[in-house]
Amino acid sequence: MFVQGPVPGFRLFLVILVSAALIAADARFDKLTPVRSTLATGLAPVYWLGNAPYRFSDWFSGLFVSREDLQGENEELKARMLILERRALKYAALASENNELRRLLNSSEVLDDRVIVGEVVGVSPDPFSHEIIINKGHSDGVTTGQAVLDAEGLMGQIVQTSQFTSRVLLVSDSSHAVPVEVVRNGLRSVLLGNGEVDQLDLVHVPDTADIREGDTLVSSGLGGRFPRGYPVAEVSQIIKEPGEPFVTIRARPMARLNQSRLVLVVFQPESRERRESAEPQTTEEEAN
Repeated sequence: MFVQGPVPGFRLFLVILVSAALIAADARFDKLTPVRSTLATGLAPVYWLGNAPYRFSDWFSGLFVSREDLQGENEELKARMLILERRALKYAALASENNELRRLLNSSEVLDDRVIVGEVVGVSPDPFSHEIIINKGHSDGVTTGQAVLDAEGLMGQIVQTSQFTSRVLLVSDSSHAVPVEVVRNGLRSVLLGNGEVDQLDLVHVPDTADIREGDTLVSSGLGGRFPRGYPVAEVSQIIKEPGEPFVTIRARPMARLNQSRLVLVVFQPESRERRESAEPQTTEEEAN
């Protein structure tokens, strides 16, 4: 088109006009998309041939990888796998903790008493003493005698406190006793620990008492140590011996004594009222 001729300016104008028309058609009406796709398909072998030398050199160099390089790459992959496995375990632990917190929150909604969430930070090394240590103490308002629960039921009571930790005596300890009653009929008795983490003894039950396997035992509130109505255990075995006035009853603790990591420390309403009523009296006496 640009060969020497009588009117080269006209040819240049014609080229500019056609170019502008094509640009407008592509921008406004998207008419050149099929043409562009066809051209890209036709140029695919060109792209492949342009990249062929690099791919060939990479393949050729891979044929002569040393054993040390392979071992190094293998060790690196193993290290990455261990890191990913650790993260997976951490996420699984977080998910378990989240589920436990949900169960604790659901349990605290049922209670009328104020509670705080504590974490088990230690276990007594003495095999004959069933005690745990939680990370709540004087600074959190915890005192001896308070009930401790997990998401399933009563775990025990606070027997010793420090500024930041407290020692909890579990219901399975041989020196622990809980006054309980049967939910079904209100029959009262005492539940004793026998040193077994998955078994408790219900004592002083006459052979004529109406009690069955599967009955739920809750704290009766007698003695003022434990608030009434907390689930403690479920009757698992009843043994009646001829001529004996009392039956032997085994019960399974509701709480997960050797598994729970998060616990609830219960503050009874009456104890709070006594503390609140005692504080103004002390202030008034000091003022007088």
